[in-house]
Amino acid sequence: MSVPPVSTTNSSTTGTSSTAQAAGPSIDYQSFLKLLMAEMKNQDPTNPMDSTQYVAQLATFSQVEQSVQTNSKLDQLLQTSALAQAGNIIGHSVTSADGNTSGTVSSVRLTSDGLVAILDTGQEVTMQSGVVIQ
Repeated sequence: MSVPPVSTTNSSTTGTSSTAQAAGPSIDYQSFLKLLMAEMKNQDPTNPMDSTQYVAQLATFSQVEQSVQTNSKLDQLLQTSALAQAGNIIGHSVTSADGNTSGTVSSVRLTSDGLVAILDTGQEVTMQSGVVIQ
């Protein structure tokens, strides 16, 4: 009975890995899971993975999962902080970092880039370093 070479199966896994690396220096959680599952599916049954390597991969998987959860909690904390800051600046006078825009804050919008103060004049000021609040 002949067994097909393992290199053809591994070349597809290597291609997946190269694609993930070409996308950027870090891969996301879903890409990591896909890569791990592809590696486990494409193992040579006559030469299974060493148990220490398997445990190391599971530990890595656990670390990635915990990092994802930590990042989620940090995002929630930042949003809560931003909302607290938003409530505190309504009614205050704001001057933009370049000094060209100023006015009284009538409302605040929370975006992915941070807080945007909407002035009574209708102008918008992104709350960033250098903005003066009085």
